[in-house]
Formats: sequence, C-alpha cells, structure tokens
Amino acid sequence: MMIFMRSKGLLTLLFLFYFFNDLAAPQSIVETLPGYSGTLPFKLETGYVSVGEIDDVQFFYYLIESEGDPVTDPLMLWLTGGPGCSAFSGLVYEIGPLTFDFEAFDGSLPSFLLNPYSWTKLANIIFLDAPVGTGFSYATTYEGYHSTDVKTVEDIYTFLQKWLLKHPKFIKNRLYIAGDSYAGILVPMIVYKISEGIEAGIKPRMNIQGYVIGNPGADTRIDGNSVVPFAHRLGLISDKYYKMAKINCHEEYVNPDPENAWCLYALQFYKECIKNIFKANVLEPACKFRSSKPEDLESGNTHLEDDSDIRILPRSNGKESWCRNDNYVLSYVWANDLAVQEALHIRKGTIEEWIRCNKSLSYDETVESVVQYHQLLSKKGYEALVYSGDHDMVVPYIGTLKWIRLLNLTIDDDWRPWIVDAQVAGYTERYTYDKTQSHLIFATVKGAGHTAPEYKPKQCFVMLERFFESYPL
Repeated sequence: MMIFMRSKGLLTLLFLFYFFNDLAAPQSIVETLPGYSGTLPFKLETGYVSVGEIDDVQFFYYLIESEGDPVTDPLMLWLTGGPGCSAFSGLVYEIGPLTFDFEAFDGSLPSFLLNPYSWTKLANIIFLDAPVGTGFSYATTYEGYHSTDVKTVEDIYTFLQKWLLKHPKFIKNRLYIAGDSYAGILVPMIVYKISEGIEAGIKPRMNIQGYVIGNPGADTRIDGNSVVPFAHRLGLISDKYYKMAKINCHEEYVNPDPENAWCLYALQFYKECIKNIFKANVLEPACKFRSSKPEDLESGNTHLEDDSDIRILPRSNGKESWCRNDNYVLSYVWANDLAVQEALHIRKGTIEEWIRCNKSLSYDETVESVVQYHQLLSKKGYEALVYSGDHDMVVPYIGTLKWIRLLNLTIDDDWRPWIVDAQVAGYTERYTYDKTQSHLIFATVKGAGHTAPEYKPKQCFVMLERFFESYPL
C-alpha cells in the first residue's frame, strides 16, 4: 500500500506495507502513558476510522469516557481549530483530564498533572484529528490529502457514522459537536449534516442535541472587520486613529480598496500600534517562537498561531520572559517520542513528525460564512452555546455578537454578568427562536483569550455544566 507523508511541509512518497491485522484493528484501550505515573484514572481509547470516497483517509481519535456516568452523560465530538491543529492540543491545553507539568519541564519527556476542570467529568469526549494531515491523521493516497471545508464536513460525518456503529453503546447518548477558532466554520455545518441524515432516515440515528463553539470563526468579513473597533475599545489605538480608519475605510478593514490611499494610510497607524500585541490574548506578552522564523503579528486570520517552526528547547534560565508559546513546546517533545506513539498505538511510518498546528495542509477554505447555518439550526430546535474569551483579538467577541444579532432571534435573558465563586466570570445573553423555543446562549469569559478554557478552566467548566443542565448561566 502506498502512503504519502508530510516532511518539512512537503509530501514525500513512501512505500510501506502493513499486515492485515494492523490495519483492521479498530481501536485500542490505553491504560498507561509516558509522563503519567501509574494507571490512568480514566478510560482512554485511541484508534483510526477510514473515511473518504475510497476510504483513503485515516482519521485518528482519542476517546475519553466520562468520569461521571458514561452511560447517561452526553457524547461530545471536539475539533481544535486551525484548520490543522491537533485535537491533542484541545485535550491537553484546554478541556481534557491531563495537563502538562510546565514548572517541572527541563527539556526531557514532559510529565502530566490531572486537570480538575476537565470537561470529561461532564461528558464522553472524542478528540478528533481533522482534517486529514492534522495530528496523527493521514491519507493512503496523494489525492486523499487534499481537503476543503465541505469535504472535511463530509468526512467527519462519515467518521461519526462509522464510529457509532463500532461503539453502539453511545448511540443513544445526547450528542454535541464542539470546537473553537476555525472549527466554528465546521461545527454548524456538521450539525446541519447530521440533521439532514436524521430526516433522510440514515442509520445510525444520531441523538444530536446541539453544539458548543468558542471564539468561533463564522463570517470572514464580520470577524475580520471587528478587529479594528475591538482594538479601539481596548485602548490599543486612539480615538483619532480609529475615527480616521472608520471614515476613510467605510468600516471595511479586511479588504480595503487598494486605490483608497487615505484608508491605507489610516490602517498604517493601526498596524503600528498593535504590531507588538499578542493577538490571542492582548494581556499576555508577545514574543517570537523559539526559531529563526518570527511570529507574524499582523496576520488577521482566524487561525490558531502557527508554531510549526518551533524548536524543541526548554526556556532559558529565566532571563527571557515567559510567553504562551513556551507551553506548546512540551506537546512537540511528548507527541514525537517513540514510546509515546507506541503507547497511543500510532501506526508506524504514517507520519514523519507530529506538529501541533500543521500549516502545510493542502486545504481550501471554501466557506466564507456559516451564519445561515446557525439560523437554520435555531429553526430546527438545536441548542447552542457560543462563548468568547473577551481579550481575544483573533476573533473578537464583538464580531461574534454582530453575526448572532443578524439571526433575528428574540432576547429572553438580556445582557448580564454570570457568576462563579461569587465573582463575575463574564457576561451573557440568551436568545430564543420563538417557534421552536430553542436557545442560543452567548457568554464572554472575562480575562480569557482565543482558547478560553486554556486561560480560565474553572469558569469554562462551570459554564458547560450549566449549559448541559439547561440552567441559566
């Protein structure tokens, strides 16, 4: 069988042969992991599911069964953004039961701590490496590596069908699709695809209840054009510069008229003011990745940060200030360790190097807006939780609020603070579609950045718990 692999951003043809039993093994239980002492205190399963027209795409997943009641707790599919960021990033940095012991890291194999605010205390969670080329997912043909938004949605839907048939005990569990950042484009499309399958009588019938998205991409133009006014709200640009840009660019900052010299002139002041700001969380230090390639601090897309050139080095003796990218080094060290890959039952030779966010994907971003999907899903009665770290300048919350208000839903719980431990955790507003009485809940997470649970784990845990219980935030 011919396998095409990624090598330093390129695809290299390799000829690999597998015994039938290797390819047929659907999943494996993982009881121990390098970096964690003793038996894992939760049930972890890893495996591959083949998708695509000729089954040439092999999606890799991690299943962590609920630490509560796996039989009655919801089933959640989690997608990390990018496109191209591994679900392992969401697992270990955001919502999973393990987190790295950053303080103890000395450059050797990282060790783990337990996350007391893991979402797996509330749900069974499938962490899926998608699209193909993400994390440990791979293709067996050259053509299989090419993806688009629409193809990825089709592949993930096929994955869910096949996965549920292999795990029939979860078919009746309430199903939620979840993710953050660029996954905000894919999630509502997947939910709508599942809804269509239910109406067509396709088996297995998925018990889809709704979806959860964080700092989600939804509309390229709305999200992009919210960045300049958001910078002004935070005091990063002056009233003068903001007024100059607003008047001369006519509030079109993403694709300004190249002939509009005054607009381009005004945007230069904006870029100068924010060039040293860490966009994923404006409160944290901006710094270069530990490589010869500087971070592009002026990219205005909805992708998670590109750390594909990061070098595996521990932070130097305290002379350099910490930045969040330092934390991501540990995932490279751990996931590229051969003992780790053996423990996870990774098929040998299928990837050359694990990358947290793979920017060399052959991927076409073909969908510019999914606002219409949100509107259709509200009419079908699905519940939605949309949350935003309020210091994220990659997908600012004001852009998210703008497209939500285009849905023409009724506000039945007006803007107010929501509380955790007697403190304001953020602000929330609840919307209802009158005919179905379905709800869309919007919440800011105070002080959080682009991947909110990474910054405010307890608050996000409480937020999800209340959402699952249909309890007002």
